[in-house]
Amino acid sequence: MEKIFAIGDIHGCFDKLCALMDKIKIDPSNDTLLFLGDYIDRGPDSFDVVEYLIDLKKHFQKTVFLKGNHEEMLEKYLSGEDRPIYLKNGGQPTLGSYMKKSQTAGLPLIPQEHLDFFESLLLYYESDNYIFVHAGLRENIPLGMQDPADFLWIRKDFVNSDFDFGKIVVFGHTPYAEPLVEPNKIGIDTGAVYGNKLTCVELPAFLFYNV
Repeated sequence: MEKIFAIGDIHGCFDKLCALMDKIKIDPSNDTLLFLGDYIDRGPDSFDVVEYLIDLKKHFQKTVFLKGNHEEMLEKYLSGEDRPIYLKNGGQPTLGSYMKKSQTAGLPLIPQEHLDFFESLLLYYESDNYIFVHAGLRENIPLGMQDPADFLWIRKDFVNSDFDFGKIVVFGHTPYAEPLVEPNKIGIDTGAVYGNKLTCVELPAFLFYNV
């Protein structure tokens, strides 16, 4: 049976990402490895996280990378929009991480391979039994008609909802001390960058791994 391993918000916590990947046992030819977005910002090692994820794609046939609101904020920053907002929301450590690497290697601030990675991120992913999204969904709106902003930013209207979305929604974005498990949703942002744990859920077994 195919397994899906979904990993919550990393936020530049490279050491925790490596430790978590050492804990989970994935069949690289059959299982799906999925990340829910917010790879960057706030934590110290955003460059290393993105470099690691890009390399993962070369070793695992089935990798899925979703877009988080922090990736969107970086895109806007690079295009000249909302720069103070990005810096205020944890962007400074990301820029510092990239500056350290680029100055050492004489590279552009954001390598093209990383820009391509950010450009390739999906807003959601759907399997037979689950919907994966960074932030959540809005009630009574078909998946294909959801506002892209809600995929990245929605919080209370989704988190407080007991609406049946047709499939269990697996999400990050809103941090909890422990994974949130409800009939219609599973939240696996457990605040790694705030000194808490980085979490992975294995489906359909509902097994949780964290470091």
